[in-house]
Amino acid sequence: MNRANNKETYERDIARVATAIDTADAVFVGAGAGLSTAAGFTYSGERFERAFADFRESYGFTDMYSGGFYPFVTAEEHWAFWSRYIMVNRYDLGANPLYVQLRKLLEGRDYFVLTTNVDHQFQLADFDRRRLFYMQGDYGLFQCSHPCCAETFDNEAAVRAMVEQRRDMRIPSELIPRCPHCGREMSMNLRSDNTFVQDEGWYAAQARYAEFCRRHKGMRTVFLELGVGYNTPVIIKYPFWQETIANPQATYVCANLGEAVAPREIEGRSICINADLARVIEDLLQSLKSQ
Repeated sequence: MNRANNKETYERDIARVATAIDTADAVFVGAGAGLSTAAGFTYSGERFERAFADFRESYGFTDMYSGGFYPFVTAEEHWAFWSRYIMVNRYDLGANPLYVQLRKLLEGRDYFVLTTNVDHQFQLADFDRRRLFYMQGDYGLFQCSHPCCAETFDNEAAVRAMVEQRRDMRIPSELIPRCPHCGREMSMNLRSDNTFVQDEGWYAAQARYAEFCRRHKGMRTVFLELGVGYNTPVIIKYPFWQETIANPQATYVCANLGEAVAPREIEGRSICINADLARVIEDLLQSLKSQ
C-alpha cells in the first residue's frame, strides 16, 4: 500500500494516528534518517558548504557522507575531517525543536524508541535514556579499530582538541586517538562492518527493549515508524511489519515523505502518511492536545 496524501486524507489520517496513540497500551517508535533530515540535519547543500568548503576544494567530495568514506592518505588528515564532522553533527548542536515536539507527543505514555540514527538527538531532547536503543552507534563514541575489547570511549575532549589544534587540514600526530589497551588507532563507534563494538550499554539497551516487547505482547500497540527507508530495513521496518502481523491489536504507522508504504497483510491496520515529518509531528501533537 502506497499513496499520496491529499488534504482531506491527511487530516483524517492524522486524527486516526492520534486516536491510536491515545488509546494504546504502548507506542513503539522507530526512527530513521528521515527524522533527522526533517529536523534540518542535512549532509549536503548549504550546511555542507558552510562547514566543509575547504575540504571540498582540497579533496573534491561534495557532501559529508561521501567525505566519511574518503581515502585520506594520512591519519592526520582523516581525523582533521572527522573531528570537524563530529563537532558539526554532535557537539555543536542543542536540542532540536522537532525532537522536543516528539518527546512532548510521547509524554505520559508507555513508549520505547528504536533508532538507527547516531546523532544523539533523542538524548539532547531529554528523552528518558532507559527508553532508547541506539542500534548503530553514536558520533560521540570511539572504539578500538581492531577491537581488542568490548568497550567504547567518550570522545568529546579528544575531538575538541583536534578541532582547536588543526592546521592545514591536519591534526598534530600526537592527537591521533589510540586505544588505551592495545595502542591501535581508534575508529568511530558506527556500524559499518563486523568490527562494530556492541558494548555493555548497547546490550543493556537491547535487554530493556526486549523486556518492553515482552510486556506488551498481544496488547494494544502502535508501531510508529518515522523516516525509516530501505537502507537497513531489517532493523526497524521489517520487525515492525512482523509484529503488526502477529498482533491483531497492533496499528502500524508509516510517516515518511516519498516512502510511506505498508504490506498488504496489514493494510487494514496501517496508516501511511506521505508528508514532511516536521508537519506530521506538529499536527499529531496538536491533535492529541485537542482530544
